[in-house]
Amino acid sequence: MAWEEWEQLKAGAAERHSTGMQLNHVPTDPGVGNTYGDLVAGHRDLEAVGKAAHDLFQDFTTYSGHARVASEAAAGGLKGEGFALGAALDHVTERWGEQSKTLLDACAHISNHLRFTKNQHAADDSYIAGAVSSIALLDEGFDDRKGH
Repeated sequence: MAWEEWEQLKAGAAERHSTGMQLNHVPTDPGVGNTYGDLVAGHRDLEAVGKAAHDLFQDFTTYSGHARVASEAAAGGLKGEGFALGAALDHVTERWGEQSKTLLDACAHISNHLRFTKNQHAADDSYIAGAVSSIALLDEGFDDRKGH
């Protein structure tokens, strides 16, 4: 590409677009077919995340336990034969256990938080339904006094 051609391309781009800052935003009148808007996570989405966290917790508990037991046995055997590698493998096994517990705690936290969130939203919905029905009952009382 020649220098002149590059300069022409830059000038053309500058004419088409302002060099000022432009922030993305949701239009005030989004119209039909617009995909912009608030993040929405439906019940199925949250249920899938909770199930994945629960499954990971269950499966990882099982498989990491097998790996830990096998590694401990190998470390003991190596140490018993006088290999320095046995102590190193023992250290790795200890760290594996610590990191496994951290991952399992995170999975449990995700699952528990989603369960809490579901229960809290159900309580909020119940409260809102009660408040709205109270307003409707109050409105009926005013309508009755007016003779409607």
